[in-house]
Amino acid sequence: MASPLSLTLAFLLVASVAFRRCRGGGRALASLVEEQPLAMTYHKGALLSGNISLHLIWYGKFSAAQRAILSDFVVSIHHHNHSSEPSVSTWWRGGLGKYYAASRTHPPNPALRNQLIDEGYSLGRSLKDSDLRKLAARSAPRDAVNVVLTAADVAVEGFCMSRCGTHSAVARRFAYLWVGNAATQCPGQCAWPFHQPECGPQAPPLVAPNGDVGVDGMVMNLAGLLAGVATNPFGGGFFQGPKEAPLEAATACPGVYGKGAYPGYAGDLLVDATTGASYNANGVRGRKYLLPALWDPATSTCSTLT
Repeated sequence: MASPLSLTLAFLLVASVAFRRCRGGGRALASLVEEQPLAMTYHKGALLSGNISLHLIWYGKFSAAQRAILSDFVVSIHHHNHSSEPSVSTWWRGGLGKYYAASRTHPPNPALRNQLIDEGYSLGRSLKDSDLRKLAARSAPRDAVNVVLTAADVAVEGFCMSRCGTHSAVARRFAYLWVGNAATQCPGQCAWPFHQPECGPQAPPLVAPNGDVGVDGMVMNLAGLLAGVATNPFGGGFFQGPKEAPLEAATACPGVYGKGAYPGYAGDLLVDATTGASYNANGVRGRKYLLPALWDPATSTCSTLT
């Protein structure tokens, strides 16, 4: 599972690669990336497999449209339509398939089951990790991943300073994850490339595919964390580097969304002819999403949909 330290490292890598942080130049960034471990090692622990229920726990105020963007993404993971390639489903099964090949199993088949809504901020508007665990425990944990989603006006310990989200587990009983809406707190960090970076080269931001910078950013982070929780749910699965600061399937490819990506450039992406929005995956109900590259353990490279 991803520890706070690992997510700090991953966050700093993303910030460096995607935004060219003010303290470093191009050579320093290239050195940072090149020095990362090249092997994605399997540590013989459990992976998630089979049918997995995803329970969404909405904390704070989200509009119906915002909830639809995220819930449609979750539904898109197991809904395959050959006429809508590249698809979210292909990203999931194709990107994670090689992690499961050695064990002769398949990536988990996550399906949206329950949605709990807490618009009353029952634990306040400033949350600690212990509060996230309490929220995650509100939904049935059996054969499930509980997903805590916090609204734009909710502060979470470490949010923006060191992380955009995290995944963890409760005593190996169930896995959970959290993602925050960074629209008003740090869109230049957690919603890039749909917002100007906080510093470094100020290339024009891309148009968000669903018209919501904060929630489209949440989709990117949610996708990466779901890949991490599937392949390293309890800390003994696939990761690079030390267990205390692992890089997982998506965090091993910071800032990469399409082929040709480099620091400050997300890569070659598809562009919607009508809206001008950038994306790389199609979902249900005509949705379009931008999803992170996944590390290919067979080739030791970042694999992209476009």
